[in-house]
Amino acid sequence: MSRNDLLSPLRLGALDLPNRVIMAPMTRSRAGKGDVPTAATAEYYVQRATAGLLITEGTQVSQQGQGYAYTPGIHTDDQVAGWRRVVDAVHEAGGRIAPQLWHVGRLSHPVLQPGGGLPVAPSAIKPDGKAFTPQGMLDYVTPRALETDEIAGIVADFARAAENARAAGFDAVELHGANGYLIDQFIRSGSNQRTDRYGGSVENRNRFMLEVVAAVTDVLGPGRVGIRFSPNGAYHNMSDNDPAATFSYAVEQLNRFDLAFLHIIEPLADDHQMSPPPGATRVAGLLRGLFKGPLILNGGITREMGDRLIAEGAADAIAFGVPYIANPDLVERFRRKAPLAQADRATFYGGDERGYLDYPVLEQAA
Repeated sequence: MSRNDLLSPLRLGALDLPNRVIMAPMTRSRAGKGDVPTAATAEYYVQRATAGLLITEGTQVSQQGQGYAYTPGIHTDDQVAGWRRVVDAVHEAGGRIAPQLWHVGRLSHPVLQPGGGLPVAPSAIKPDGKAFTPQGMLDYVTPRALETDEIAGIVADFARAAENARAAGFDAVELHGANGYLIDQFIRSGSNQRTDRYGGSVENRNRFMLEVVAAVTDVLGPGRVGIRFSPNGAYHNMSDNDPAATFSYAVEQLNRFDLAFLHIIEPLADDHQMSPPPGATRVAGLLRGLFKGPLILNGGITREMGDRLIAEGAADAIAFGVPYIANPDLVERFRRKAPLAQADRATFYGGDERGYLDYPVLEQAA
């Protein structure tokens, strides 16, 4: 009898994975000049290439889509060439890799925008907090609400990013529809106060997301595109008046596209910063029942919890974020039931190889 746990193989869309341990996308802010991935980027992902699938850090589809200093893009020739070197190295190491295609929307700052313009969003609602810019931490500004006729251009930016991902040799792509960035801003009622065809009803608020999915799947074909949601996430001032209805509709519509996967962030650990707010109803189980493809769950999940969730059929794979920073050999540690190293949060963002390339594997640790 075949087993179902983190270490069992999985067919994920068009990809055959040797295990169900997914490296979650994590911003590390270490791109080089021109927001180009570097040799260190390649080494970082190669160190973790035993994952079933590596999902890269958020990778902006345009300069307008950038919200943090030193994050990689996939919209210039140099950026695509940089990613090609990363992808080739990961493939040589036996791994599979997908970029997370990203537009941050309102979570940016004029110093990061083309011509110093305002960040764009569904609605002109200022988020709390500060932007990480080359000039340091600067207060977020009130964004500019997108004109209806501008939205098709952003959909086209995602399609071009998918073409560039294919040119760089990536195995698939993930669309970032979570954590308060542009796709999420359109979907959820707390950040979308539009009165055109992209706002108001659940159908209208999901329209932009579905147009992006359609455009990207047109480029890459079936089984090569996934999307990530955080239905209850309150991070970045996000909220929705009925997450179950909003995301049920989204997922039912996504079944048209033969996606590689649906990736849901719904932390099981109550102290996680992206936990559902008090009183919120968890929706991952509901979405599991609606989605016809593979489901990846993410959010403070341990090896034991991951094995159980997979065995019970609650998920097909589990994405691990912070544990992958400090444990490049996470799959082997799970195999041996070895203790996990702890990540140094002081080196999460920016800096050099410290806290990026210097976490030891088990043999080195011993």
